[in-house]
Amino acid sequence: MELRAFKVGQAAEVAGWATSAQEVGLLSGRNAYPFPGELVGSWPKVADDVRSYLYYVNGEPVGYAELWLDDEEDEVELARIIVRPGSRGRGIGTAFVKALLGPALEAGYSDVFLRVRPDNDVAIRTYRRVGFEYVPADLADEWNKNQPVAYTWMQYPTSSQV
Repeated sequence: MELRAFKVGQAAEVAGWATSAQEVGLLSGRNAYPFPGELVGSWPKVADDVRSYLYYVNGEPVGYAELWLDDEEDEVELARIIVRPGSRGRGIGTAFVKALLGPALEAGYSDVFLRVRPDNDVAIRTYRRVGFEYVPADLADEWNKNQPVAYTWMQYPTSSQV
């Protein structure tokens, strides 16, 4: 199991992992299906402060995610996490999120966050297993003011919070 840098040529494969309009919505906020591969391929090009990864098991890519680095806020956000359909339900998501914490924490930011749709129970359980905690409700409310969805915001406990 290992993390590797995502290559734009792998975009169509990752786009195919969203198997319904609901999954496209969970991943991107869009309500279209099938997911346009060119959109996935454009994600890493949007900004220099985005690091995109594929998670490999036995030489096969089984997960995609991004780290959004924010120097101004001194934080990193885990984002756009998806596991290949045939690999779901086997603990790969938990191992994948744990693997993502390596580069997230090594980036040196004070805080590590993620946001998830409140109806994505599977993802929330995964993040809780890894150690993410809910941010205080008033902070979540503030962050959700300009969001298209009232996300569930979670934070990984780092040394800056001890």
